[in-house]
Amino acid sequence: MLEKTYDAAAVEPEIAKRWDEADAFKAGAGSKPGAEAFSIVIPPPNVTGSLHMGHALNNTIQDILVRFERMRGKNVLWQPGMDHAGIATQMVVERQLMERQQPGRRAMGREKFVERVWEWKAESGGMIAGQLKRLGASCDWSRERFTMDEGLSKAVLEVFVTLYKQGLIYKDKRLVNWDPKLLTAISDIEVESREVKGNLWHFRYPLENVAFDPENPHTYIVVATTRPETMLGDTGVAVNPEDARYHALVGNDVVLPLVGRHIPIVADEYADPEAGSGAVKITPAHDFNDFEVGKRNDLRQINILHTDASIFLRENNDFLEGLEKSSQLDQLIHALDGKDRFAARKLIVAMMEEGGYLEKIEDHTHSVPHGDRGDVPIEPYLTDQWYVNAGELAKPAIASVREGRTSFVPKNWEKTYYDWMENIQPWAISRQLWWGHQIPAWYGPDGQVFVERTEEEALGAAVQHYLAHEGPMKAFVQDLLENGKPGEILTRDEDVLDTWFSSALWPFSTLGWPDETPELSTYYPTSVLVSGFDIIFFWVARMMMMGLHFMDKEPFHTVYMHALVRDKNGAKMSKSKGNVIDPLELIDEYGADALRFTLAIMAAQGRDVKLDPSRIAGYRNFGTKLWNSTRFAGMNGVARDPSFQPENASLTVNRWILTELTNTVRDVTDAIASYRFNEAAGAAYRFVWNQFCDWYIELLKPVFNGEDPEAKAEAQACAAYVLDEIYKLLHPFMPFMTEELWTLTAGEGRSRETLLCHAGWPEPDFADAEAAADINWLIDLVTGIRSVRAEMNVPASAVAPLVVIGANALTKERLQRHDASIKWRARVESITFADAAPKGSAQFVIGEATASLPLGSLIGVGAEIARLTKEAGKIADESAKIIKKLENERFVANAKPEIVEAERERLIELQAAAEKIDAAIMRVRDAG
Repeated sequence: MLEKTYDAAAVEPEIAKRWDEADAFKAGAGSKPGAEAFSIVIPPPNVTGSLHMGHALNNTIQDILVRFERMRGKNVLWQPGMDHAGIATQMVVERQLMERQQPGRRAMGREKFVERVWEWKAESGGMIAGQLKRLGASCDWSRERFTMDEGLSKAVLEVFVTLYKQGLIYKDKRLVNWDPKLLTAISDIEVESREVKGNLWHFRYPLENVAFDPENPHTYIVVATTRPETMLGDTGVAVNPEDARYHALVGNDVVLPLVGRHIPIVADEYADPEAGSGAVKITPAHDFNDFEVGKRNDLRQINILHTDASIFLRENNDFLEGLEKSSQLDQLIHALDGKDRFAARKLIVAMMEEGGYLEKIEDHTHSVPHGDRGDVPIEPYLTDQWYVNAGELAKPAIASVREGRTSFVPKNWEKTYYDWMENIQPWAISRQLWWGHQIPAWYGPDGQVFVERTEEEALGAAVQHYLAHEGPMKAFVQDLLENGKPGEILTRDEDVLDTWFSSALWPFSTLGWPDETPELSTYYPTSVLVSGFDIIFFWVARMMMMGLHFMDKEPFHTVYMHALVRDKNGAKMSKSKGNVIDPLELIDEYGADALRFTLAIMAAQGRDVKLDPSRIAGYRNFGTKLWNSTRFAGMNGVARDPSFQPENASLTVNRWILTELTNTVRDVTDAIASYRFNEAAGAAYRFVWNQFCDWYIELLKPVFNGEDPEAKAEAQACAAYVLDEIYKLLHPFMPFMTEELWTLTAGEGRSRETLLCHAGWPEPDFADAEAAADINWLIDLVTGIRSVRAEMNVPASAVAPLVVIGANALTKERLQRHDASIKWRARVESITFADAAPKGSAQFVIGEATASLPLGSLIGVGAEIARLTKEAGKIADESAKIIKKLENERFVANAKPEIVEAERERLIELQAAAEKIDAAIMRVRDAG
């Protein structure tokens, strides 16, 4: 017999151990020879990371698919692994060195520092793998990969060298997101915009050949900026070509205040005539939009910052070029060179004001990009970096989606994909870090680059290059060779590759590429990718590009994009808001099954999950309901009977539940196969809770307690059969409890032939429409009576007559056959028929008939109307307040979107409640 209560905290580790000891999730486990392959690659979490709600949703969805297909007999591989997380990992180790008062990275040197990172990984990294196991992730953990392991490093090297030799990787000077604290370029996903209360400074730029007069607007152009320090690098002023105010000035110059540089006024559509003065200062080396304007108008690029974002003027040839030497310029350089960017900002504003160049300062709230790791404002920074020609690689990846070889679910994400891919920029892939794949590029004494797989190959290429060309470099290289110093010919590039570069190869590198492995031929292309929408560009699109280029096949046929997990009010979770929900704490409190089922039943396509812990408690109760029903069944002799065949069932109640089981399995199967996880979970929930636990078990009680041994034996065997199918049906959603129940219900002295995770997916093919209609009619009648009683506040102990109007022969026969059951379950004292409803009765429709309950004598009509009217008033008052809010344009415009949406949802709930109250009042009045 089952324990009285299910203890998730005790059972889940034991089940996990059972799976582990059986190698239950090894690639191909449970499949038949020649079975169709089904594979998923896990989005590799950072080696520094711990499980958050996004991971929990993402991996729950993957695990549902994987367990479902494994049970359907496919040759399944769920490939796990982790990302080396270049910036995050380097920061963790550097912080650790500092806390332990040990030598820093620079003092330690690159080789020793990288060794230290590997030590950290062995000791502390990758704890998220254990957390995923707690969630129940059924990956093939024996195949776990790491983006810095030997095999994946080999793949990265092969891809970089190949793309370089194909002309698709190159070095260029462009703007990048630069983190002045971490001193490295970072990707867009590592940049977060924050609303900052700042200022908008309006500056006067004097026209050339005109005496500047702050009081005369005809002697200057006004420009505005939120970053005054960047004006030192201005090389132009843009006005819109349609702006009549500036037609005569286009082609002329202004004189950059303080600096003295003459810069042109150019016509460019980037300038908005409706914004400010309509004139925009252009700083190509320090603004992404300005960079493009500068390219279109052939403007100079002048970098005025060091890598730490301090001002760089002295010995800055780009800045000094074309400027006349003067004491004013010397004073500017002396005052600003080496200053922090924000200190320089204050000094420049003061200087501009003193010179009459400051027109006004406005308060201005605007978005400022910050590095999510360095936590400081990032700078668009002009620097040499390695790039991938993403535009060329994107072409076949775009065609793949357009032509239907890869599909997005929900489909609306395809538009997002096209918008980005069709306007894709070169991909900056180099990072100024030590932890990561070091770029396989070596430089000769004259800066000539050699990209090869090994240093030996690069040296060979360099020697061949230099000895083939006459000149000083040939003699220099010959001298080094003759003196036994070939190692001094080349210097390796210090940069490493963006972590997204190695992750882009994940679907094939994890399977052994560039070697031709059995796994690669079996499981590539993979079947489905499950991902968050925020990394469509950074990961999904790049896997498409790399997979098509190197494997000549799409890496997956379907991309399922799940939504965000938000808090119960719809707000995005963040530490600053204090609304972060820790999935591990939820697992500790409610169990992994309850969390998984909650996430699944709320994972509607395209709709964010609003997670309320009380919902998880509710779905833990769902598990408890199944446990208790199984326990009750066992106490009533329910046990597996291998000889039971559904088609041989004779009892109507059994034929009904078997029919509903077939319908439910079909609905759940179709929903999982089409990525409608909420519908799949909902269908399973309704069948298990409502039909099996609430009704079937209840309807079997008279059979269990009756005197017919054949009926009892059939009921016991049928209940056991349906329970087995329920465990299978729920297993992808609630793997721990179902595996435990599967084991414990094997039968006295018996064991199951297989673990539940390897059992065949249910495929019932039983249908008895007549039996289903009969029992469903009974359920609808009893439910209707109970609802009316509840709405009209009838005391639970009171019994009432049931009068049925307009009943046909079938309904009369059913009422007679189910007489005892209706009276017991619906608190009915008698059942009669009539041509019209008695006075003072509540009514509802049941099929072709009308059920009537004369309740006037059972309730205080006046008091009940008063109670309901008072409740209606409360609902009306709350509704009016919300309507007033939503009609207030300022509230809708200024409140957070999730708050506005919560108010709208609450109004819908109140309107539905009001309709129920109105209906109840009408019923009570009729009953009076």
